[in-house]
Order: sequence, then C-alpha cells, then structure tokens
Amino acid sequence: MSPAELAEWVSGWPVGAALRRSALLYLVVNAAHILAIGLLIGAIVPLDLRLLGLVGHAPVDVLGPFLTRAAAIGLLLAVATGFCLFSVRPAAYLANPAFLAKLALLALGVLNALSLRLGTAWQTVLAGGMIAPRLRLQALVSLSLWLAAVLAGRWIGFIG
Repeated sequence: MSPAELAEWVSGWPVGAALRRSALLYLVVNAAHILAIGLLIGAIVPLDLRLLGLVGHAPVDVLGPFLTRAAAIGLLLAVATGFCLFSVRPAAYLANPAFLAKLALLALGVLNALSLRLGTAWQTVLAGGMIAPRLRLQALVSLSLWLAAVLAGRWIGFIG
C-alpha cells in the first residue's frame, strides 16, 4: 500500500471523520494523547535516570516492573490516540518530516525497550543484581530517544 493509498484509507475511517466534525471530541482525544505521553515519559525518565545512577538508590527490582508496565500502558494509549489524531489529516502528516522523525524515534525507542527487557542484564537487575554497563548505555539511549520523540512531536505543529 502506497503512502497516498494509506492516507486515503485512514482519512475515510469513521473516527477521523468524527474528529473532523467535532472540536470537542478532537480536544478530548488530543488531551488523552498528551496524558498518555505524560504517563509514558513519566515512567521512563525516572527508570532511565535510576539505571544511570543519577537519582536515588531505590531498588530497581522494585521500581522496574511497575515503571515498565506504566510506560507500556502509556505507549499503548499514546499510539491509539495518536492514530486517531493522525486520521484527521493523514496526507498532511505523512508529508511532515517532523512526524516521520517522530515515528522513527518511536520505533527505535520501542526496539530499545524490547531489547532491554529481553536482555540478561535486565533479568539480573530484577533478581537484585548489579546494573551492568550495557544496561546503563541502553538507559541513556532510551532517555535520548524518548525525549527526542517528544521534541519531534512538538515540532510537527511548526512545519507544514
């Protein structure tokens, strides 16, 4: 499916049509998107900072499972609400370099998170072990990617 075909298909989606017709509905979905991003970033940043050794000494084996679940819920909600917002003007978003950068950064952030969670260093920390240098590096990459994705998301409105 070409980008133009994708944009046409998405623009015909009933949710996109409803959002185009109702400023109130658009406002609610946009607010939900912002809250979901807040949940995602609000969970990832403290976890990454803890893994980097920059804040506190709370045990990662206690914080980690809760914060990763909170971040996953935030991500799922952000993707769902983001798709709804995308459906309002898909062709414009697909032509926006900031939107495309945001998608790439989100994909890299998710891949990094999956790599971290599936790695042995994460399992070691959850078992009460030391934070390996590789895990610290992944936390730094995570922090950079997610914050860059937020900046790219803000940049979308200033282009096009």
